[in-house]
Amino acid sequence: MSKVAAKAKPAAKPEVAKTSSGRRAASAAPASMPPPAAPAAKPSPSQNMSSVLASAPVTKKDPKLANAWKTKTAEELTDEEVIAMPESEYMNDKQMAFFRLKLVGLKRGILDNAGETTEHLREDTVVVPDPADRATIEEEHALELRTRDRERKLLKKIEQSIARIDAGDYGYCDETGEPIGVGRLLARPTATLSLEAQQRRELKQKMFGD
Repeated sequence: MSKVAAKAKPAAKPEVAKTSSGRRAASAAPASMPPPAAPAAKPSPSQNMSSVLASAPVTKKDPKLANAWKTKTAEELTDEEVIAMPESEYMNDKQMAFFRLKLVGLKRGILDNAGETTEHLREDTVVVPDPADRATIEEEHALELRTRDRERKLLKKIEQSIARIDAGDYGYCDETGEPIGVGRLLARPTATLSLEAQQRRELKQKMFGD
């Protein structure tokens, strides 16, 4: 009697679960995906300004320019040459004249802008029939007037700084009497406080309000 080789039973197929909609679900679960990274928070305007100030390059003195001021007039001096001047010459007559010219130039620019604003307002007095166009023109006027108002306040500080130069008090902190520093004055010619005194004042304003 011949022996019949036993047939191997086929491997059982895995049961495929069906979803409620009747579609078959995948037999193998997909690999778990990491959760998407949360979008980085946008920095506030104050943080942007702080980062800009922190990353601003610090101007270093160039020894080669230390004596350039001796052979040049205040009109010919550059910012780099003024920074390179020895500390013993801080706020000498030539530095005073240099900053006076810078302040006078700022004042002239503000007055020119004010004149242009007056001309713009005078030219746009024609009535515009389209309400959308009229609203756009009014918004532009409001923005320009706000800018001129800030410049008006700056103009007052400029005039005060020029008066301080004429009195020989320019360049020294109002609170401590210490030098404000050429670098700070180049960045803000109307400054009346040293950087340390300004930081203390801002800290007090944050703690106690204006």
